[in-house]
Amino acid sequence: MKETIKFNKVTERLPKHLHQFIVKQPYEEYTAQNQAVWRYVMRMNIDFLSKVAHESYLEGLKKTGISEEEIPKMEGMNRILKDIGWAAVSVDGFIPPNAFMEFQAYNVLVIASDIRTIDHLEYTPAPDIIHEAAGHAPIIANPEYAEYLRRFGEIGCKAISSSEDYEMYEAIRLLSILKEDPNSSEEIIENAQQKVETLQNTMGELSEMAQIRNLHWWTVEYGLIGTLENPKIYGAGLLSSIGESKKCLTADVEKLPYSIKAATQNFDITKPQPQLFVTPDFAHLSFVLEEFANKMALRTGGLSGVQKLIKSQNIGTVELSTGLQISGVFSNVIVDDNNKPVYLQTTGPTALASRDKELIGHGTDYHLEGFGSPLGKLKGINLAIEDMFPKDLEVYGIYEGKKTVLLFEGNVKVEGEVITGKRDLKGKILLISFKNCTVTHNDKVLFQPAWGIYDMAVGKDIISAHAGPASVNSFKNLGEVSKTKTHKISYSEEEIKLHKIYQEIAEMRKSGEVDFKKLIAVFGKLKANFPTDWLLPLEMYELVYQSNKTPETEILAYLTQLQKNKKHEQLIANGIRLITK
Repeated sequence: MKETIKFNKVTERLPKHLHQFIVKQPYEEYTAQNQAVWRYVMRMNIDFLSKVAHESYLEGLKKTGISEEEIPKMEGMNRILKDIGWAAVSVDGFIPPNAFMEFQAYNVLVIASDIRTIDHLEYTPAPDIIHEAAGHAPIIANPEYAEYLRRFGEIGCKAISSSEDYEMYEAIRLLSILKEDPNSSEEIIENAQQKVETLQNTMGELSEMAQIRNLHWWTVEYGLIGTLENPKIYGAGLLSSIGESKKCLTADVEKLPYSIKAATQNFDITKPQPQLFVTPDFAHLSFVLEEFANKMALRTGGLSGVQKLIKSQNIGTVELSTGLQISGVFSNVIVDDNNKPVYLQTTGPTALASRDKELIGHGTDYHLEGFGSPLGKLKGINLAIEDMFPKDLEVYGIYEGKKTVLLFEGNVKVEGEVITGKRDLKGKILLISFKNCTVTHNDKVLFQPAWGIYDMAVGKDIISAHAGPASVNSFKNLGEVSKTKTHKISYSEEEIKLHKIYQEIAEMRKSGEVDFKKLIAVFGKLKANFPTDWLLPLEMYELVYQSNKTPETEILAYLTQLQKNKKHEQLIANGIRLITK
């Protein structure tokens, strides 16, 4: 991340590992045509959405500092967003789902810095600033929805991914980049599309992250609110798409009542949606979110939680009944005859924490090669170690300097000399350290004296399992920025000339005075050199409308001629309607 990016009171709370995803908004790279695209889409959307969007939309545009006249600057948005406790950062296209959710948990809106091309004006396959700024930002001005979004991020960033999820993320990211790039060949796009479809068909059981991404998609991105018969729009994908915002309210798109079932409804991010979900109100969104969270390993823990972490092959955290948190890449869990976990193992750098704070001396530098520990009660003793008072510990031979043998119900045996222990602030024992220690499970050796000090976690049950570390400062290299970068469009000399003409007209509009002589000359250049461009003539027509000057009838006639191209017919008709309204 470049030093020129300025932080405010909201963004400076972001953990360091999220900084790598932030980029400086390339405002100087937006062409005059890009600005015209923003203006066209925003004016169309506001005209239509004022009738069909949730009541928070129009007021939210004002509250979040978004104008229909020009692409917003992050600095300007942030000055206004801070008043509602939020902020915005610029990123390069799609970022990994866990990172996206974590930004949200910190009240930070992630905004893709690119803007759709004129060829994808009605619908873009890639996230862009119209979608992010004009779609997401307005509705967060509603306090109830903003809290849902923050809470969603808080829960969502703890969802456990499968190893296939990241591969799917990279495949979708690449496909969206290729589809938005006008220089991509059909063959390259088709190959990328096939890869996405192949992955979708072979994903198997949906991970927690895949399911919560579905909930996010059908609410935050493509949600409807109200009744099935007469819903309003609040999802950012719909608020930012001229085409879909109109189509979604027709009978062609099936409307379903929003429920936890939406978690299993997959989507294709590069195509319009065949069905949408309708929530009766924003409160119902939070109800469904909590219903889903109650099913997550975050709240259920147990063997299935550890197994999800092992399958993910990513850094995750297990919390024991004592509150001790073990963070690392989980590699193995040993179970007893009743399928209950009796021993946990991580591989590679591991950190121990309590209440999301790393235990002093138990970071990744110390536990560099992994960590393993038994779980459960001691065999033949009803009282778990975590529930023992100092006198009980002494009776069972668990005190400093004592050579002891601890045999757990799961047949894990710990033999060694007790060195010390760690307790939490309330005095509850979390960790017991041994020297000259051997740990076995039946005949299998799990730890040998030659390996050094053995630190045994104390806890009879796994109460929680979630993605990511307990302490955000425990791991230096957390998350990964995709190596596939958004393609910067390379403009030809002719396209650059066209953009300069767009700029001339934009300056004329901003000045409030129309130089008809200059406009006629520009119009002549446009017709001679750029006969397929339809957006600039619309910008010109807006300037001369009701002027009773010759260019007015000429430009209108020219636009009428351009409408013969079916691809642009409706776009031009909508533009004329808005100007003459």
